Amino acid sequence: MAGSFETFAALHVPGNPVVLYNIWDVGSALAVVKAGAKALATGSHPVADANGWPDGQQVPMDFAFANARRIAEAVDVPLTVDFEGAYSAEPEEGGENVRRLADTGAVGCNFEDQEIGGPGLHPIKEQAARVAAVAGSGLWVNARTDVFLRPLMAGGNGNDRSLLPEALERAHAYAEAGGNSLFVPGVSDPDLIAEVCAASPEASLFGSNYKDVYAFIVLILVLVFRPQGLLGERVGDRA
Repeated sequence: MAGSFETFAALHVPGNPVVLYNIWDVGSALAVVKAGAKALATGSHPVADANGWPDGQQVPMDFAFANARRIAEAVDVPLTVDFEGAYSAEPEEGGENVRRLADTGAVGCNFEDQEIGGPGLHPIKEQAARVAAVAGSGLWVNARTDVFLRPLMAGGNGNDRSLLPEALERAHAYAEAGGNSLFVPGVSDPDLIAEVCAASPEASLFGSNYKDVYAFIVLILVLVFRPQGLLGERVGDRA
């Protein structure tokens, strides 16, 4: 059975960021655990691709729950699940969906602020309310902001410094709402990453520190966007 929330939280050590490996089913989970992973994270895109659906909450929710349960029951390390936008724009319904996710044995979830299938991001106040509802599940909430990712995916600049104030405003709002860590995809400029880390909120939870968590999560996206150059490099060496 998957490890506990406390075990997962304890892995977030300043200066030694936890490395999460994306998996999509029991087979990939067991392979990564055998290689030495201390924790696992599903990715919505690989789960969808592996099972014939497009990304963007197109995987049926009951399938997502069953898949998470199978993985959690097969491993003895903590599992966090990419749950996209919690399958609802409404805080109460999204919170209930995440409580159902908690019943699978997962200890955390990735929760994003983009409008799934829509043109932009949820307003900060509304997204903070959604984060608070999701945090009520008791899962570790990895609050994601797509402030930088949206323009990058549209062919623009993912390192646009003019977006930093909004990203940090969202970071503080999500932390105050109960988010346990922050996810800032799309950023690859080391100097901008350093600015994000320096200005990110701090919060104590089983010894975790938002600055350290921020560094880990931003850098992991560098692995995604630059696989050839960084796959052989430990993320912790760059945090």
